[in-house]
Amino acid sequence: MKEFQLQIVTPAGILFDGAAEQLSVRSIDGEVAVMAGHIPYVTALAKGNCRVYVQGKIRKATCGGGLLEVGKENVRLLSPDFHFTDT
Repeated sequence: MKEFQLQIVTPAGILFDGAAEQLSVRSIDGEVAVMAGHIPYVTALAKGNCRVYVQGKIRKATCGGGLLEVGKENVRLLSPDFHFTDT
């Protein structure tokens, strides 16, 4: 599966900065799945569960809202409260 560059940033710092295969997160308009080649996109995030697909594995997390920015080269998730729950 193709990968894209993902950065997850909180007030505490960068939680994730690397290659991902997919990001599934809840936006204010509903569930959004981002994969390599996704069109540029910006949306506000709602509170909810999040999944980051890395090297064939799923990392589960909770997201307390924020902003999702999908660009041509990378994806950035900015959240005031994001925590991986699988560690």
